This record gives sequence, C-alpha cells and structure tokens, in this order.
Amino acid sequence: MYESYYGFSERPFQLSPDPRFFFATNHHQRALSYLQYGLDQGEGFIVITGPIGTGKTTIARNLLANIADENIVAAQLVTTKLTPDELLELVASEFKIKVTGNSKADILKSIELFLINLHKQGKRALLLVDEAQNLPAETVEELRMLSNFQLDNKPLIQSFLLGQEELKAIISAPDMEQFRQRIIASAHLKPLNAEEVKNYINHRLAQANCNKDTLFSDEAFQLIFETTFGVPRKINIFVDRLLLFGFLEELNTIDCKAIKEVAKEMSVELTGSLSGQSIDNDKPIKASVVNSTENVENIKNVLREVEEILEGSIQQKVKMTRYIDKLLKQKSREFAELQSKTTDT
Repeated sequence: MYESYYGFSERPFQLSPDPRFFFATNHHQRALSYLQYGLDQGEGFIVITGPIGTGKTTIARNLLANIADENIVAAQLVTTKLTPDELLELVASEFKIKVTGNSKADILKSIELFLINLHKQGKRALLLVDEAQNLPAETVEELRMLSNFQLDNKPLIQSFLLGQEELKAIISAPDMEQFRQRIIASAHLKPLNAEEVKNYINHRLAQANCNKDTLFSDEAFQLIFETTFGVPRKINIFVDRLLLFGFLEELNTIDCKAIKEVAKEMSVELTGSLSGQSIDNDKPIKASVVNSTENVENIKNVLREVEEILEGSIQQKVKMTRYIDKLLKQKSREFAELQSKTTDT
C-alpha cells in the first residue's frame, strides 16, 4: 500500500511481534535482563506482567530469537483456560514428545523421559507460557509440579510466565506460596512515555529503511502519545492507519491535523453505539413516550449522528476509490517501464 510512496522496504507497524523491530525502553530492557538472568540461572520461574499491548510477547519472541545456547530446547505456549491435564498435553505436543498411553501418568512419564534424555545430551528445556493470566490456579500449580523434575540436583525444565495484570492476583493467592518461593525474578511492563513514543516510532521507521527525516512533526509525536496512551500495540494500529491516510491524501509530512482526522475516523468506526456510550444490559429497559419533546429531540440527535456516520462512510469509500486508482496508475507505470526495458534489450 503506502510502502513505495514513503520509500519503506516493508510495513513498519505490523501487529505481529517481530524481534527485528524490538525497541527496548528502560522497562523492556529490565524485563529482558530478568529473562536473560533466569535463563543463565537455569532454574525457578521468571514472571513478566503488563497491560494489554505493552510488548510481553515481543520480549518473548526477542528472547527466543537471540538464544545462542544450542543446549537450550525452547517451546512457547499461548494459553487459553487449560486444565492441568490439557496443559501437560500441550507441553508434550510443543516439545514434540511421543506419548505412550492416554492417562495423566503416561503423559508425565513421557515428559520426564524426554527431559532426562535432554539432560544426558547436556541440554535442558525452556518453556515460555504467554497469556498466562488465562491459566486457572490449579494449572499454574501443575507448572510448579513440572519444575520438580530434577536429575543430579539440577532442574530439567524451566518456565517463564508472561501475562496481563490479572496474573499477579493469581500468584498472590494464599495457596500459591510454594509457587511464589520459586520465582527468582519478576518485572512489570508499563506503557511508553512521550519521549519513548517518539523513539519507538523512529526506531520502527528506521528498521523499515525510511529515508524521510520529517515524516512526523515534533508536535505529532506528542499527539500520538496522547491518542494511544503510549501502548505499543495501539501505536502500531494508529500509526499504520496514519501512514495509509497520508498516502491517500498525498501528504509528505504527518501533522497534527492529519492525526486528529484519523483519530476521529477511527473513533467512529470502533464505537460500540451511536452515542459512544456503553449499554448496560443489566438495567431494565424503560418505556418511552415517543411524542414527548425530549424524545423527539433525542431522535433528531440520533438521526444527525447517523447522517454523520454515513457521510464518513461515503468519504472512506471515496478515499479507497482514489487509492485503487492510484495503485492502478502506479502498476501501469511499472508495466510501461518494464516494457520499455524489454524493448531496449
């Protein structure tokens, strides 16, 4: 889409975590240091928590991508609400362990034999559990039981837990004391501040080989921070949309006017109701008098909002038509250049 217009080698703000685009703020660097420390220790649990979109999965991917030790066999789980038995089945599957039998005892025995064989080869297992806040307490306890597998007084498997803030409540429960005693390090990620947002955006642009020094004005970075609250995932979504808007409008610089326009468009698209207010399903619905002056005025307001949304939708279709037209012209030029080169040769 907008890559060629702005001279990018690829889209710089994709949602899928990519270690090449990893940007280490102080908080992220501390979390990564804890992970590396835990890796060096080879035992216990490392716990990384943080709000949605603050980069926990990116940190995990970055760690896996940079493991230089060939003696570490790593697997990553992205969990749902697994029972203890389902967790064991998933661990066996991710480590590609062949299980003989269907009982829990059979799965545990197969996992233990796999870990012992790794140990005999001078290797050890590393398990990264992402979205760990989804695990019931008894499943987290099953992870602790897995850490009991030892040989020659050395643990055979080590686990890193990454999750949203709810994970802290699970671990803090009174019956999780034994698990807490095995945590050797923990860190909590926070959203980026205004300066970090600017550095984050510039870092990702540089990774995509952006050759424009003034793509965003200085005021634009501050407004992006205020719009996204410094959450990396929100920044990716919003700036990606900004760049598409800039391409459609043929902007060389993304300024505050463009940011406000895109923020307005996205707020209309993502709102849960016409008025932007949430509906409480637990409250009884009151009968309304249709011909009252107040209700007539409310209906007029709703109709005006509907009109605004329809108008916005039409504008979006016009912009998309312009985009397709520009894309066709660009492809036509490329085809003409290719034909010209073929004729010359």
